[in-house]
Amino acid sequence: MELINYLKDFQLVGNSGWDYFQAILWFGGLMLIFKIFKIIVLARLKHLSQKTKNDVDDFVIQVINDLKPPFYLLVALYIAVHPLSLNDLIHRIIFGLFIVVLIFQAILVIQKSIDYILNKILLKNIEGQDDAKNKKAVIKLLSQIVKVVLWMVGFLMILSNLGVDVTSLVAGLGVGGIAIAFALQGILGDLFASFSIFLDQPFKVGDYVQAGTESGTIKKVGIKTSRIATLNGEELVVSNTDIASARVRNFSKLEKRRSSFRLGVTYNTGSKKLKEIPGIIEKIVKTEKDAIFGRAKFIEFGDSALIFKILYHVESSDLGLFLDIQERINLGIYEEFEKRKIEFAFPSQTVYINKDVTK
Repeated sequence: MELINYLKDFQLVGNSGWDYFQAILWFGGLMLIFKIFKIIVLARLKHLSQKTKNDVDDFVIQVINDLKPPFYLLVALYIAVHPLSLNDLIHRIIFGLFIVVLIFQAILVIQKSIDYILNKILLKNIEGQDDAKNKKAVIKLLSQIVKVVLWMVGFLMILSNLGVDVTSLVAGLGVGGIAIAFALQGILGDLFASFSIFLDQPFKVGDYVQAGTESGTIKKVGIKTSRIATLNGEELVVSNTDIASARVRNFSKLEKRRSSFRLGVTYNTGSKKLKEIPGIIEKIVKTEKDAIFGRAKFIEFGDSALIFKILYHVESSDLGLFLDIQERINLGIYEEFEKRKIEFAFPSQTVYINKDVTK
C-alpha cells in the first residue's frame, strides 16, 4: 500500500509513478495476450482448419500468422502510453510509428487477399501449360499494378495522418496519371482487354471461334494480342482490343448442330410421290443414331421446282461427325429418289408455242 501511495506521489514529466506503472502493466499484459494468441489459439485454429475441405480458413490463419512482432509491439506500446501526458513530440513519434506499421501491415494483408482471390478466379479452369503460363503472367501483372496503387494510397494516408497537406500532391498525381494514360492509351486498351478476356472467359485456348470476319482455333491469349490458327494453317495475330470488342461466336460451346436445307423436285412429280417424300427423308435421317429428325414439309411452289424444307439435329458438337452424317443423308436421299424415279429440279424455263397463231 505504501508503494502504491509512493508511486502516486512520485511525479515525472507530468505523470505519476503509478501512471507509468499502469502503462507498463498494459504493455506487458497486451504482449502476453498477443503471444498466447499466436502460440495457443492460432495452433488450435490450425488444427481445426485441417478438418475443413476449403482453404479459406487456411488462408486467414496464414495471414494472421504472418503478422510481424513489430506490429504487436507498436500496438501494445500505443495503447499503453496513450493515457499518459507526454511531450507532444513523443506522442507524435509513437503515433507516427503506429500508423506506419498499421498501414504497412494492412497493405500486406490486402495484397495477399488480392493474390488469393485472383488465383482462385483465374486458375480455376486451366487448359494446358500455355494457358496456365498466360494466366499466371496476368495474375503477376495485376498484382503488381494493385501493389503500386496500394503503396501510393498508403503513403498518402501516412502523410495525411502525420498532418501533411496532401491535396496538391494528389492533384499532381492525378494530372500525371491522366497524361500517362493518354500516352499509353493503345497499350492500356489491349492490357485491360486481356484482363476482360481472362476474367470473363468468352473462350479459352483450343476453342474454335469466329470473331468478326476471322475464324480459327485459339492458340494463345497473351497480354497484348491473341493468336488464332486459321483453317488455312496461318497464324493470325489479333489485338485483344479488337477481339474483345468484336462479336465472338464460340463453336466449341455447341452441344448439338442444326441442319436446315431446301430441296426441289420437278413439277412432273405426281402427287402420290410428293406425299411419300417426307416419309422417305424421315426414314433416312432416323437411320443415323446421332441424328434427330425435325421435319420435312412441302412448303412452296417455286418458279421451277416444288420446294421441300428439311430440318434435323446432330447430337454432337463434332464438326467432322456432323459433315459425315450430312453426307450420308444427302447420298441416301439421292439414292432413294433415283430408285423411285423422282427428279431433282434445276432452274429451267418452258416455252409454250401456240400453233394456231394467224400468220
